[in-house]
Amino acid sequence: MLRVLAAGLLAGFTCVCSAQEPALSDDPYLWLEDVGGERALDWVRGQNAHSLGELQADPSYAPLRRDLLAILDSDARIPDVHQMGGHWYNFWKDAAHPRGIWRRTTPAEYRRARPRWETLLDLDALNRAENENWVWHGAECLRPAPGQSWERCLVALSRGGSDADVTREFSLVTKGFVADGFQRPEAKGALSWIDRDNVYVYSDFGPGSLTESGYPRVVKQWRRGTPMSDATIVYEGKGSDLYIAARHDDSPGYERDYVIRSLAFYNEELYLRGADGALTKLDVPNSADKTIAREWLLLQLREPWTAGGRDYTAGSLLAIRFEAFMAGKRGFTLLFEPDAHSSLAGISWTRGHLLLNVLQDVKNRLFVLTPADGAWPREPLAGAPTIGTVMVEGVDPDESDDYFMIATGYLTPSTLYHAAIGQKPKALKAAPAFFDAKGLQVQQHFARSRDGTQVPYFLVSRRKLTRDGSNPTLLYGYGGFEVSLTPAYSAGVGRGWLTQGGVYVVANIRGGGEYGPRWHQAALKQNRLRAYEDFAAVAQDLVARRITSPKHLGIQGGSNGGLLVGNMLVQYPQLLGAVVCQVPLLDMRRYHKLLAGASWMAEYGDPDDPAQWDYIRGFSPYQALRKDAKLPPVLFMTSTRDDRVHPGHARKMMARMLEQEHPALYYENIEGGHGGAADNAQLATMQALAYTFLRRQLMR
Repeated sequence: MLRVLAAGLLAGFTCVCSAQEPALSDDPYLWLEDVGGERALDWVRGQNAHSLGELQADPSYAPLRRDLLAILDSDARIPDVHQMGGHWYNFWKDAAHPRGIWRRTTPAEYRRARPRWETLLDLDALNRAENENWVWHGAECLRPAPGQSWERCLVALSRGGSDADVTREFSLVTKGFVADGFQRPEAKGALSWIDRDNVYVYSDFGPGSLTESGYPRVVKQWRRGTPMSDATIVYEGKGSDLYIAARHDDSPGYERDYVIRSLAFYNEELYLRGADGALTKLDVPNSADKTIAREWLLLQLREPWTAGGRDYTAGSLLAIRFEAFMAGKRGFTLLFEPDAHSSLAGISWTRGHLLLNVLQDVKNRLFVLTPADGAWPREPLAGAPTIGTVMVEGVDPDESDDYFMIATGYLTPSTLYHAAIGQKPKALKAAPAFFDAKGLQVQQHFARSRDGTQVPYFLVSRRKLTRDGSNPTLLYGYGGFEVSLTPAYSAGVGRGWLTQGGVYVVANIRGGGEYGPRWHQAALKQNRLRAYEDFAAVAQDLVARRITSPKHLGIQGGSNGGLLVGNMLVQYPQLLGAVVCQVPLLDMRRYHKLLAGASWMAEYGDPDDPAQWDYIRGFSPYQALRKDAKLPPVLFMTSTRDDRVHPGHARKMMARMLEQEHPALYYENIEGGHGGAADNAQLATMQALAYTFLRRQLMR
């Protein structure tokens, strides 16, 4: 099965904005964009030493970090598994295995309280043997011939957690790397199986082989026993493209090959590759999410589309038999159509059924569709929980109607279920409570944004909350790339914030996917400020309800969420008491020239186009900083090894904050990639620093 995926204020408050910014040539901190330069790293070390000295000296830091690490390393966590043949596979980190082990067990053994696992690859042992700092990036295994066992895999490993990685062929029989097997040098890209002796390779082949975003521009077919340099070109994209890749669909009886040309986020072309190598482009909207499963083609639309004489709305899910579509038929069946309160959160196949996950006002509802005789009757998934976040996925869509389901909530530890369609799901594993939730509650509210839009948010607090505006409150958001924020159990939030008397809030602002494509598209490019107006509206609603007040309100966000909180810092500082800004975009004048930044121009716009820069400058925090502004304290956090969002964003913002004498701290983890941390110890440190900073600023 192949799935192609493509990321002013209200009443009494005023936006602190300015249309002027320093010229690019006036930027004195460009040298901090030199990621590994000694001058830049000396600056980083100095900032780290100061910040660690400030925060680690707090009496609450050490016990908090100890508890967070114990949670992250706990063997009571639920091991995530996926099935290959007769085994369930898992990648696991704990105190004894900081970088992790790849392992497997049988379904029967997994059901035991303490399963016996067979270790396949120990990354800590590999790092010691090779004097490396490998971080697990996953494995793709070759489907065996009928009656045979799974044997060969392509394992991806990253140095320090960066997006760039290496690929090595691995044997599940010998539990080691294949000496003369496929090996791809370090680069952004991948290997993907065609058959035992052939792979698709999309990687860095030398000058001109990468896109402007730093991703593969060329995909080749590589035959075993030949050098990668001799691989045959399958497709070559343009430098302005985002990513070029190819995949082999190994579903028995429906084997097909595809080339994927991603022009930008949510903008990709899909080609069917014939046995002779000829490519046939599927005549569907580039923006649609395309799923091909055995005999079916499914399209999830992101914009209105007319096909077969029928109009379909954005957010709809359509189905048609693949061969009929390729023969020119356009008689789609409408499987789902959104309304003002619902969107499609996801789909997953079992052997004979399609599972729909629908968000209704940010609450999951699960349904089963069964294609038969030209119809797709729908019914609720039997036994599915109706509270919290519920996710469902077929165990092995080519072989069975079994599925996994996991249910979670802000105060409800995760439970993993297993069942077959038509059966009531049975709990396989339940995570323990890592913090005391007694006396806490979850509520959903709606805030009215500047243009009248109702913006949902979740509020986690004590039931007997004194509404006097004094409650320390942490507001979290993202608002981009159609990413939805749904309730999920976070032991870190519980231990680091809720049990310390804090209130936790998650805002479902525009730019995200909570109400489908329309919610995302409402905050693209020139409309980006709507996301920040939504976030400000939630902050104001919290103040109006006397949950908190500006001096007790902190905000947190990472990546695109770092851009969100960076804009809140410079546009709405009077609303805030503290800001945690993680792996952020901040210099929107140069973001498209830094690492993968060019790939996000469909989201933000092109700063080199004067007409687009006119609106981008309105949400570029680095240019908007002013010495005479009164700003709340900020903690910037990033990673040297982040090769997606350049650490220069956070570095330069911090340098300018210091220059203008604004209160700020800075911490840059040397490893960790875009996730900020390469192992549990690093993650515990990052979390403990953030919560210590927030407590110092807001709980006083």
